[in-house]
Amino acid sequence: MAIETLMREEVMESGVAAVEDRRTIQWSSVFAGALAAGAMSFILIGFGVAVGLGVSSASPTWRDASAALALLSGVYLIIQAIISFGFGGYIAGRTTRPAPALATIEDDGERRDGLHGLTSWALAVLAGAALLALLGAAAIDRSPMRSSASTTSAAEPLLSYELDKLFRAPRRAPNTDLREVRAEAGRVLMTSSSHSGVSADDRTYLVQQVAAVTGLAAPDAERRVDALIADSKTAINRARRNSIIVAFSVAAATLIGAAVAWAAAVAGGRHRDGEPLPNWMASSNRFHRSPRAMPVP
Repeated sequence: MAIETLMREEVMESGVAAVEDRRTIQWSSVFAGALAAGAMSFILIGFGVAVGLGVSSASPTWRDASAALALLSGVYLIIQAIISFGFGGYIAGRTTRPAPALATIEDDGERRDGLHGLTSWALAVLAGAALLALLGAAAIDRSPMRSSASTTSAAEPLLSYELDKLFRAPRRAPNTDLREVRAEAGRVLMTSSSHSGVSADDRTYLVQQVAAVTGLAAPDAERRVDALIADSKTAINRARRNSIIVAFSVAAATLIGAAVAWAAAVAGGRHRDGEPLPNWMASSNRFHRSPRAMPVP
């Protein structure tokens, strides 16, 4: 009687331990998958930038930002996310220890491997976002434009070429400081993309400033100001359009990457256990050397 009681207690303890082990996240596999996804993403993004698949540049006068390039760059961003997160999810699922034999749900092992892939995806996304935030903060701190509030304008990186053309003059006194004038003109030109556009008072003020700085006659200054207002509106609309495309591509790539990481982790777990891929995956038995029929529920 005592022996039977002890055996029953051991079976119950082993069953509880198996259930707890089945529900535990193996962080070593999660970190391995996240590192693999990050490394693959770095390689693919670097290759894309090298071949010109980018919609932004460190140069403020970078002008090749057509809609076709933005769409192509967005598609490439989604493709690299599929490859990177698929690779990371597969690593996470393949390196996870197999689920214990005791299982009350038929697809419990599949769900367990998928959760490991999804966790590695989340860790890779958070690490990438933190790295981008640190790099952006460091770039802003080292920017020479943060000299003072009066000489700083958000239009300078975007409309620097337009501001150069606005105050271009064949002759100018040496040591002339145009930072405040450029910053004020940039803030005025930024209103060109609004619903009302540049107001009549702002336009008149710009004409006066251009005539005073460049020495142009009033009619020539008016023509220059009108041309630069139109160019500024086009540049701002182009930048806004590309920003929307990039934001949508990043969101789509991240969400698609979550699904790919889950599926790749499930595939990695199946390959680890020597089993064919599940039926919801296309060509489920193609990657298995000795395919076996899936049990019918």
